Amino acid sequence: MEVILSSLESTQDVQTTLNILYILSELLTVGRGRRVGVFVSKGGTGILFQILITASKELPPSEELMLQLHSLLAKVGPKDRKFGVKARLSGALNVTVNLMKQNLQNTKLLLPCLQVLRVYSTNSVNAISLGKNGVVELMFKITAPYSKKNTKTNARRAVDGKHVPVLLALYLDWHRNDNRHRHMLIRKGLLVCLRNITNLKLGRKAFIEADGMRILYNSSTVSESMMRTLDPLVNTSSLIMRKCFPKNRLPLPTIKSAFHYQLPHIPAVGPVAQLYSQPPGVNATRHIQSPLLLGGIASRRVGGGGSNWGSDCGSEGPEDEGGEGAVLEVPDTALLLSLHDPDLYVEMVKGTHSVPQYAEVAYPDYFGHVAPTFREPLLERLYGVQRSKIFQDIERLIHPNDILDKVVYDLDIPSCPVIEDDGESLKFNSQFESGNLRKAVQVRKYEYDLVLNSDINSNHYHQWFYFEVSGMRVGTTYRLNIINCEKSNSQFNYGMQVLMYSVQEAISGRPRWVRTGTDICYYKFVHTNAIAAGGQKGKSYYTLTFSTSFSHKDDVCYFAYHYPYTYSTLKMHLSKLEALRTPQIYLRQDVLCETLGGNSCPLLTITAMPESNSNDHICQFRNRPLIFLSARVHPGETNASWVMKGTLEFLMGTSPLAASLREAYIFKIVPMLNPDGVVNGNHRCSLSGEDLNRQWQNPNPELHPTIYHTKSLLQYLAHIQRAPLVFCDYHGHSRKKNVFMYGCSVKETVWQSNISATSSDLQEDLGYRALPKILSQIAPAFSMASCSFVVERSKESTARVVVWREIGVQRSYTMESTLCGCDQGKYKVTSKIHGHLSYLGLAIVQFGQATESYFFQTSSILNLEKPFCFWEAFDAA
Repeated sequence: MEVILSSLESTQDVQTTLNILYILSELLTVGRGRRVGVFVSKGGTGILFQILITASKELPPSEELMLQLHSLLAKVGPKDRKFGVKARLSGALNVTVNLMKQNLQNTKLLLPCLQVLRVYSTNSVNAISLGKNGVVELMFKITAPYSKKNTKTNARRAVDGKHVPVLLALYLDWHRNDNRHRHMLIRKGLLVCLRNITNLKLGRKAFIEADGMRILYNSSTVSESMMRTLDPLVNTSSLIMRKCFPKNRLPLPTIKSAFHYQLPHIPAVGPVAQLYSQPPGVNATRHIQSPLLLGGIASRRVGGGGSNWGSDCGSEGPEDEGGEGAVLEVPDTALLLSLHDPDLYVEMVKGTHSVPQYAEVAYPDYFGHVAPTFREPLLERLYGVQRSKIFQDIERLIHPNDILDKVVYDLDIPSCPVIEDDGESLKFNSQFESGNLRKAVQVRKYEYDLVLNSDINSNHYHQWFYFEVSGMRVGTTYRLNIINCEKSNSQFNYGMQVLMYSVQEAISGRPRWVRTGTDICYYKFVHTNAIAAGGQKGKSYYTLTFSTSFSHKDDVCYFAYHYPYTYSTLKMHLSKLEALRTPQIYLRQDVLCETLGGNSCPLLTITAMPESNSNDHICQFRNRPLIFLSARVHPGETNASWVMKGTLEFLMGTSPLAASLREAYIFKIVPMLNPDGVVNGNHRCSLSGEDLNRQWQNPNPELHPTIYHTKSLLQYLAHIQRAPLVFCDYHGHSRKKNVFMYGCSVKETVWQSNISATSSDLQEDLGYRALPKILSQIAPAFSMASCSFVVERSKESTARVVVWREIGVQRSYTMESTLCGCDQGKYKVTSKIHGHLSYLGLAIVQFGQATESYFFQTSSILNLEKPFCFWEAFDAA
């Protein structure tokens, strides 16, 4: 050993030094700890430091020499009690640090340097010095490129090595002592480690066992003045805690389809050829008697909890003479709404078939509603509101004694609602047409978790909601959490609010839906297992949370995702539409087919009656171009029905433009393609559990009768050379603002997909852009920038693509109307368009008098600032 040390001190040749170091490394490895101790006692550590200092002065220093020196120092250091002091006094400490800074990408050299640095930092003076010289930041630079590699393996090692409590203790120590927040990178780095560890199930378990939820929760509770400064830390902490929140926030494995419908064998009905070829005629106006279907509607007391009409079906409800509740008097909404008749609505409910066999009618559908006469701005989102809501959720684990976990409504329990009338809980109900609420759990005194029903025969598509609340206290703020939404984002994060309807307001002469709710946010929180997710591993649910208060005692209020429009409402409107017909208007209502649930799918034909029975006039009548419109294939997109309602009202109106359109065109309209989904409160599917707008390529006549027969009608029209000039399917969009269209273009699809093609292959008529372009110029709510004409592979089985590709309709569109509001033009940052305007649906039938208000019931027409005749421009295009 002495000979080796003597040789090291005397030699000046790099290669000779390397050879001696190789021999020394072998000796120290074979001798284990005893030989290392002898080497230290003979002054070997100082000699190695001296060689290191000398080698560092060479430019550039020998990489192999530095590698061997640090490998030996890593072995020797733990056996030398004064190793740290010697390194600092000799200057070796700075040499190693500088070497690392110059070799950030040299993994071969970095490893022994890091091993030596670990031994250096066991000395407290060295650790402080290293920290001041930016070594912690240097460590992050080194580890950052490798942090995403093998994170699962490293996370598992951290759990197995019981390092999670250590990381939490380190983070807590830095949180307590970094009072001036100068070392945010260190704190953030520790949180990133915890975030990666909690990606694993074992990591989340270890985190919870180490009391990580309480530690991060307490450390994230900061003053409002420091909130923005500590945003990176608090947001990461919030993410970790959300991941580790237990899956049994509610018994989510019970989330499944509430009703399973046995699919019957239904033969194809309705020869679609006859629907067009029948001679023109005017159906006699029907006079419909409208006795109340459900007893007690007019005498039901407000605030009585869940609806009880089913038990009184067909009889007069007894009047309750006791209590404080006032006897309900039905408002005369017929004077306010030209196409609404409460008695007629109830009559229509009689012929509506639902899987749960609803025996109740919701007040908003019975009373009707009028449009507000004022603008409602988009709700401004407060800073930190989502974080605040999440922390309130996490408090359930931190302070479990405050949690009630009381089920107050459950469709799985026949005696629903399941609570007793103790006056301490809200009462819920959704057992009416288009209603959707599966379970309500009272979490705290004024907070409720709500679980939505999936679409029938499906485990998915939780988004649409429509339910009744009663038993509220005036002036109390309630928090409602709809915890199993599925969309990854929502306009609820960007100014949209939920809708509320107050029965007390309605009977006071103000029957209307109003935007309500504060502290609204939409975020991912609940995780569930594969059973609850219908076999999807790792499925996550999103929470829509909002706070609300009530203005009336003993009120009954309704909350909805968007303005409801039921199938019975459609039937009522179609019946009332007959009253608008004049001798000059041709209107025919046919049954396109029967749905799986036994409901009729209406088909309307609107045009002008021929001027006379002469051959010329009859020929002109039969040869008018066709416009084909459809709506409501997705039940949760209720604004599509309001668009369609405005369309129908305008076409049946007396304006000169409406008359000219009827004289020039025949309108074939299917106003509701998915009646069963609408009736049963689905969000996207029919009773077969399928998205009907993905069945157009090969619809099954038994499972998808409305799509099958609509497509058959279009095929027949094409067969007799009467394919529509325009096809448009009305939809609603939950994640975008404004109104826009999707069309079909070969050229734009090829460009988008980067497929090579010659110019001759890309020749096409640009007429498909004419309608959207004109709408963008005259309709303030319409956004050309949001339009797309690319045919995506995932959309090849939708209506617009199949009608374009198979039927040959070049101007085939999907029109999307926002569920929220506009971020452009004169309706910018407005959640609802004015009530004095009519629906944007008129854009399709007017083409030059496009309007925007489709959110609520009204029939007035927008007067354009500059008259515009679209048809001339359209023909020119």
